[in-house]
Amino acid sequence: MTREDLQNIAERYVEVWKRHDAPGVALFHAPDSVAESPMYATLKGRKAIEFAAQAFVTSFPDLMFEVDSFVIDPPHVAIFLSANATHMNDFFGLPGTNRHIDFRVAWLIRLNADGLIEYERRVYDFTGVLLQLGVLRAKPMKP
Repeated sequence: MTREDLQNIAERYVEVWKRHDAPGVALFHAPDSVAESPMYATLKGRKAIEFAAQAFVTSFPDLMFEVDSFVIDPPHVAIFLSANATHMNDFFGLPGTNRHIDFRVAWLIRLNADGLIEYERRVYDFTGVLLQLGVLRAKPMKP
């Protein structure tokens, strides 16, 4: 697979996320794909990946992603994004707070020969998200 092929796949993957298309997100993954996420732990297979994507976009229905950059080293792709959303619906048992979250994300992806994601590691500051939602409190540091 060429760099151009991988760039095209990565751009289309971001687009299905932007459309909040959870089934579409899952279809970018191989049937036995694994996705690791600080929020949803280790997801195995398309069904689990779709479920987690749907849960997130349901909790944050105005979720928006902006691509910061792509790094491609076949068969790997790294996608760096900025994300922002409003917590409007249940999120791990926490009713919608209408609080806004803003965070950076890196999706580290390995694709198979068929152009499907066989492994994805999602990297972001989940603790920072919880702080923004008011679930956790941070003590100010003293000099």
